[in-house]
Amino acid sequence: MTSTAFIKPTPSLPALTERLVDSHCHLDFPDFNGNELAYLDAMESHQVGWALIAGVTLERFSGVLNLVERFPNLYAGVGVHPDTESGEEPTVATLVRLANHPKVVAIGETGLDYFRLTGDLTWQRDRFRTHIRAAKDTGKPLIIHTRDSAEDTLKILREENATEVGGVFHCFTETPEVAKAALDLGFHISISGIVTFKNAFQVKAVATMVPIDRLLVETDSPYLAPAPYRGKLNQSAWVRYVAEEVASLRGMTTDNLALATTQNFFKLFIKNEK
Repeated sequence: MTSTAFIKPTPSLPALTERLVDSHCHLDFPDFNGNELAYLDAMESHQVGWALIAGVTLERFSGVLNLVERFPNLYAGVGVHPDTESGEEPTVATLVRLANHPKVVAIGETGLDYFRLTGDLTWQRDRFRTHIRAAKDTGKPLIIHTRDSAEDTLKILREENATEVGGVFHCFTETPEVAKAALDLGFHISISGIVTFKNAFQVKAVATMVPIDRLLVETDSPYLAPAPYRGKLNQSAWVRYVAEEVASLRGMTTDNLALATTQNFFKLFIKNEK
């Protein structure tokens, strides 16, 4: 790996270049085990400078920390995914303690998912509230997952005053109306490789209506590989294809889209870095 592969971000946002950020990935997943350096080299070759690994369970979080401690251009979120039914249940105290790590810049991913699970999902809503309260205690933004649950997601965010910390609705697939409601709460919207799919009309519409200063791009790798790699194992390097599609939809250059979304990422997540 070249010595320039890992570039430590600077808090001086105007100095950022056209290098992209993958604002949501899962580089700790078994799909990548033993090949992390190759995937990070691929990021470098695609001018992707940084990535945020979103935690999904407490049991796996040590693996997330191992990666972000090894590589200066990786950051982490700590949380338990809404469709995780077993394992250690997070408490506010546990999340706050783990978020005290200097490379942990967010709480999540968290939220609600009524697509994969059915029945009484009170436990999911309670867990979501726990994450929001931990975010408020730490002052760190939330990474929100919502699927077939937008109404309850927005309701709980309002009830818990999540506007105090804000965050991002990641891998956004909801309607423009839901996007507007999330923006009104002070949240960012992150667009994934779904935007490159031919029939993803709703995601494409959202990608054009979000204010440029509230927009992020991501891969959600290893899932949702963008065209031209749809169906393959996704990776952070391919956030460039997401950015190219979003830039085309918005009538701007990819370099300008990269600069804007990278600035947005650092303003949201790395604002306290010295």
